[in-house]
Amino acid sequence: MSGDVAVGARVALADRLASEGVLDAGWRSAFEAVPRHLFLPSVYWEFVDGVAVRRDQDADPEGWLAGAYRDTAAITQWDDGDEAGGQQDFTSSLSMPTMVARMLGDLDVEDGHRVREVGTGPGFNAALLAHRLGAVRVVSVEIDEAVVGLARGNLAAAGLGGVEVLVGDGADPAVGPGGRADRLIATCSSLVTDLPVTWVGQTVPGGVIVAPTATLFGGGATARLQVADDGRSAAGRFTGAADFMRMRQQRYQAPPVDAYLPGDWPGDAEASVTDLDPESIGGSWLAQFAIGAALPNVYYRRAPYGDMVTWWFFDTAVTSWATVDSVPDRSEFEVRQSGPRRLWDEIHTAWTTWEKAGRPGYERFGLTVTTTGTRTVWLDDPGHPWHLLAH
Repeated sequence: MSGDVAVGARVALADRLASEGVLDAGWRSAFEAVPRHLFLPSVYWEFVDGVAVRRDQDADPEGWLAGAYRDTAAITQWDDGDEAGGQQDFTSSLSMPTMVARMLGDLDVEDGHRVREVGTGPGFNAALLAHRLGAVRVVSVEIDEAVVGLARGNLAAAGLGGVEVLVGDGADPAVGPGGRADRLIATCSSLVTDLPVTWVGQTVPGGVIVAPTATLFGGGATARLQVADDGRSAAGRFTGAADFMRMRQQRYQAPPVDAYLPGDWPGDAEASVTDLDPESIGGSWLAQFAIGAALPNVYYRRAPYGDMVTWWFFDTAVTSWATVDSVPDRSEFEVRQSGPRRLWDEIHTAWTTWEKAGRPGYERFGLTVTTTGTRTVWLDDPGHPWHLLAH
């Protein structure tokens, strides 16, 4: 592999990110200096138009290298390393450079800062931090021991082996050195209502936490929080859409439909109609985020049947369910609801509230997290909790 080719690819990638306005000038030298291809295995899967395409260094070295410097995510592990799992879920990856650059810009680091990273993955993000701040100022925590071994090797190959990479739960304050970091960045997603409050205590007052979040209902966004002067809370706005792997401790295993509907469908469900096509919700990542932030214990399954799509909605308490049949070119859609909660009515209310507010984007939503365990999503102002507005 030609060193000149790799250098040119790094510069070209930095040029693209800069032209798109996502690469802060302070991070350009790191993107140009750190070889992204050193953080990829000999076989990885590149996301192209939502499809994972296999890249094999031995079979196609030029394609393998080109993929390393495109603005795409690269899957480096499936099914927690279970090679017999059939590649059902990707569980470690090299994030899309655009997202890496945006989140590092949100972090707002300064010379001398100490950074704690949660979710080392292949180690590229830690390498960029180490190049900017110095390896001794970066501590990264990764829950998968095998991934840690690979990351340490990758960092060493890039000349940044001084980064401390630890095995453990990134939400556990006992993992890592004592004292608070100036900045904390996560490269794995937490539920917006379950963002680890321990991160507040691990960050200095006035420090910044940058973390991708998601809702059980769908949708995701990066939160940028600043720790209060008393160190007991952190608050800030969301900065844009984000789609990251869920923290392993927060993966949700939904119960079977039979747990909700033990008899024949539709059971005791009440029938009605709605003018809201659930496909409108499914087509908007932002709408899913807004609804999920208002209804954190509700999720859905989408079931196509020919031209029709039946949307199933469930609560995590396993007490209530609803269905809505989406049929093309219809203005009304059949609804069934069962249980003490009328889930579709709640979803419709959250959607309507979001619409009446002007379909606010991520930047109008914010999050407050306290060390006592509360997490509150708000709209425009911390005094306007979203879950209360949207009910």
